[in-house]
Amino acid sequence: MNNIPIVFQDNDLIIINKPSGLLSVPGRTPDLQDCLWSRLRDQFPDRDVLLVHRLDRDTSGLMIFAHTQAAQAALGQAFEKRKVKKGYLAWVRGVMEKDEGIIEGLMRKDWSRVDKPVYIMDPERGKTSRTEFEVVERRADRTLVLLRPHTGRSHQLRVHMQKLGHPILGDPIYGPEGDRPPLYLVAVQLEFDHPVEGHPLKFRIETPDYFD
Repeated sequence: MNNIPIVFQDNDLIIINKPSGLLSVPGRTPDLQDCLWSRLRDQFPDRDVLLVHRLDRDTSGLMIFAHTQAAQAALGQAFEKRKVKKGYLAWVRGVMEKDEGIIEGLMRKDWSRVDKPVYIMDPERGKTSRTEFEVVERRADRTLVLLRPHTGRSHQLRVHMQKLGHPILGDPIYGPEGDRPPLYLVAVQLEFDHPVEGHPLKFRIETPDYFD
């Protein structure tokens, strides 16, 4: 089993580069037990590996785990108070006209779907969601965008880009029929204060080889 790429590590936390196609935590069925968390526990058998937040299975990039309960609690508070700044790069279908903007609305899980988790915009029963976008590059049939989520709803970026009429490339749920992973969505930036020492931390990674 391949080790997970480590971006940064100290006594309190660990920053990893999650591969696409790997669950953050185990699923409910026996065939979904292989996940990022279990691999990291095997990779660091003498250290606690505590979940702080999640990325969708098909999303790759920067993700934080804690080595101590104190760090886990402090990081959890930072996420809850929206003090963790995240940036994602995504290739989306079509040429976007606006250079920048904000997508917002209420989101919820579509409980009518029993085959797989799907989320929808619902102006009456959803929870607040908000994403800032900025165009980085335009090509003939696609656009590269930098996405900065202000909230952390499941599938938020994927649903928001679908709402704009520009689904993320490789999205088998929100893209056109027949679209298949890899999902062209990568968490490339993280900024937050160290959960114990308090100094600012900033991380940025390159996109995977397939991205261009």
